[in-house]
Amino acid sequence: MNDFTRVSSGINAKPVSYNDSLRAFMMSVYNHMATALAITGLIAYFVGTNTQIFQMFYGTPVIYVIMFAPVVLAMVFGAKVYTMSPKAAAIGLYSFAALMGISTAYIFMVYTAVSIASTFFMTASIFGGMSLYGYTTKKDLTSWGSFLVMGMFAAILVSVVNIFLKSPAISYAVSYVVVFLVIGLTAYDTQKLKQIHYQVSGDRTMVARASIAGAFSLYLDFLNLFIQLLRLFGNRK
Repeated sequence: MNDFTRVSSGINAKPVSYNDSLRAFMMSVYNHMATALAITGLIAYFVGTNTQIFQMFYGTPVIYVIMFAPVVLAMVFGAKVYTMSPKAAAIGLYSFAALMGISTAYIFMVYTAVSIASTFFMTASIFGGMSLYGYTTKKDLTSWGSFLVMGMFAAILVSVVNIFLKSPAISYAVSYVVVFLVIGLTAYDTQKLKQIHYQVSGDRTMVARASIAGAFSLYLDFLNLFIQLLRLFGNRK
C-alpha cells in the first residue's frame, strides 16, 4: 500500500498522507449519513405527530407506496450510485432519507418519546462502537460479508412469511437475529469503505461517489438497528 498520494494544485502541490485522505473520506461518509438521518428523523417526527398528515399517508392506499417504494428505491440507488454525478447521488440519498422519514413516522404514534430517544442513543452507542471496530481492527472481515448478507435475506424471507402467520414469537426472534446481523454489517461495511477508498483515492469524482454510497450503507445499518431495537425494547403508548 502506498504511504502517500499526491494532490496536484500547481507548483505548490504538497504530499497528502493516505491516512489523512482516509480520515477526510470517512468524515465525508459520516457527514452524509448524519444529514440523511436528520432528514429522516425530522420528517418522521413531523408526520408522526400530526394526526391529519399521518392519516393522509397511512389512512389511504398511499400506504402501499410507503411500504414498497423504499425497497425499490434502495435497490435502484445502490445499483446506480457509482454511475451518477456526486450531486445527483447526494440528492438521491437525501430523497431516500425523506421517504424513509414518512415510512418510519408510525413510531411516533406507537412508541413513547422517551423510549424513542433512549433507543436512539442506544443505537448510536452500539453503531459507533462497531464502526470504530471496523475502522481500527487489523482482522480481515471480508469473510463476514456473504454470511451476513445471506442472513439478512433469510430474515427478510421469514418476515414476509410471518405476515401471513402473524406469530409474535417469530417476529421477536427475527428482530434479535437482525440486530446481531446489522451489528456485524456495521463493522464489515466500515472496513469495506477503507478498501474502497484505497481503490478510488486517485479519482476525486469516484471518492465523492464512494462517500455517498458508503453513507447510504451505514445509514441503512443504523436505521435497521434502531428499528429492531425499538421493536424489542421500546415502550408502547
